[in-house]
Amino acid sequence: MKIKISIWRQFVAALGACLALFATPSSAGPVLQRVQRQGLVKVCIWPGYYGVTYRHPRTQELGGIDIELAAELGKDLKAKVEYVESSFPTLVDDLTQDRCDVAMFAIGILPQRAEKLAFTQPYLRSDIYGITTKSNAVVKQWSDIDKPGVMVGVQAGTFMEPVMAQSLKKATMVTVKLPATRERELVAGRVDVFMTDYPYSRRLLDNADWARLIEPPQPFFVLPYGYAVKPGDESWLAAVDAFVTRIKRDGRLKNAASHHGLGTIVVR
Repeated sequence: MKIKISIWRQFVAALGACLALFATPSSAGPVLQRVQRQGLVKVCIWPGYYGVTYRHPRTQELGGIDIELAAELGKDLKAKVEYVESSFPTLVDDLTQDRCDVAMFAIGILPQRAEKLAFTQPYLRSDIYGITTKSNAVVKQWSDIDKPGVMVGVQAGTFMEPVMAQSLKKATMVTVKLPATRERELVAGRVDVFMTDYPYSRRLLDNADWARLIEPPQPFFVLPYGYAVKPGDESWLAAVDAFVTRIKRDGRLKNAASHHGLGTIVVR
């Protein structure tokens, strides 16, 4: 499988545009003013994201790198953190309709997202990986994925969806929409493999004895992750981006990543 160079060019252009938004200082905008006035910051999370913002099914406790870092953002802003459940399909609406102030669940900086949202500098980056079962006889290695008859699962709204839609030439892509999950579709035999990123794959391998990782033999589509806010409020974007700069410099990002097994994908 190969990715056309056009998607990379689109990505680079979009990334440059969105990062340029916080280059110009401005006075405090509406979101920052409200956060400071109310002492409350609303943080969108996806509680199904292993290692990032995950709610444990038994204890119902939230954990992950961005739960830890959201708490740090609250401390820096001297504000209480209120979590708002979101997902990749609802992300744009949740931010632009002010259901939350910032999305902190490892948002891949894709061109189509950068057209609708504003992003901080990247703090993580990940390639795409495949997950199949140990008993699956169809997909044994990366080259087996794009073959006739292979059913390839992707979660709706994730960056894997447009990338795999462009990449797959022979296999059939199956878009998994909530409340269905990629794991259930795989275990049920409705897909042969599903595509995911580093955080999700590592956490899944730690908790599912049936899972087998399929790694690309060379970089396939390495994508930077940032935090997202609604466009048009440059001071709020600058405030969140300044937070990312601080946690890189003072070690909080490195420490949080190590707590959740994500140290190798930190952007320094």
